[in-house]
Amino acid sequence: MKTAKVRLFVDQPLGQGQSVVLIREQAHYLFGVMRLGLGDMVALFNGRDGEWQAEISETGKRGGELICTTQSLTQYDPPDLWLLFAPIKKARTDFIVEKAVEMGARRIMPVQTAFTNSDRIRQDRLQAHAVEAAEQCRATFVPDVIELQKLDRLLSDWPPERHLMFCDEARAGEVAGLPDLPGPWAILIGPEGGFSEAERSRLSGMGNAHPVALGPRVLRAETAVVAALTVWQQALGDWR
Repeated sequence: MKTAKVRLFVDQPLGQGQSVVLIREQAHYLFGVMRLGLGDMVALFNGRDGEWQAEISETGKRGGELICTTQSLTQYDPPDLWLLFAPIKKARTDFIVEKAVEMGARRIMPVQTAFTNSDRIRQDRLQAHAVEAAEQCRATFVPDVIELQKLDRLLSDWPPERHLMFCDEARAGEVAGLPDLPGPWAILIGPEGGFSEAERSRLSGMGNAHPVALGPRVLRAETAVVAALTVWQQALGDWR
């Protein structure tokens, strides 16, 4: 029996015997780049129905069709965890999105702080990068990448039931554990220049914000994302 060597995200229903019609870009990737043909298998997922093995039943330069045969992974959604971060240089922001997908963030939210270096992002490009990361790490869920928002505006409408793990570089070297509190969570990582005093004061005054130190050293933003996700997943997430 042939096994799939290529994994592809599709925005169509998946199930036993379900046909999946390819768009032009997908057809080019499968048939032009990966050199797949009739009868070859592809692993498909849509973020809702798990992963399915699908056989190529029709090929073409501008499209194609696959038929789902067997489910290879059941649907698994990550914990209800948002990642908030200040965008940095392009390649390093790409790294943050990639690792957030791999490590189980459910929503990725770029935020503009007082010292954020970048005042714009390409949301569509980052969303595509999240899809690619999910394809590569065998995730069955793709988090939404939200458009850039101002941090102060986001905090003004912050849901009271969602705890916020506030990673404060000013606390480097302190012992600041994460409280074992149930419910939805979010992680906030600041920009390369750190948080402003006004931002730090506001966050410290929020009853559902919990300042945390990430070790004895000040970390680069992308390193802090990985460290914070690791701490949270081990303490409260699905790594326990």
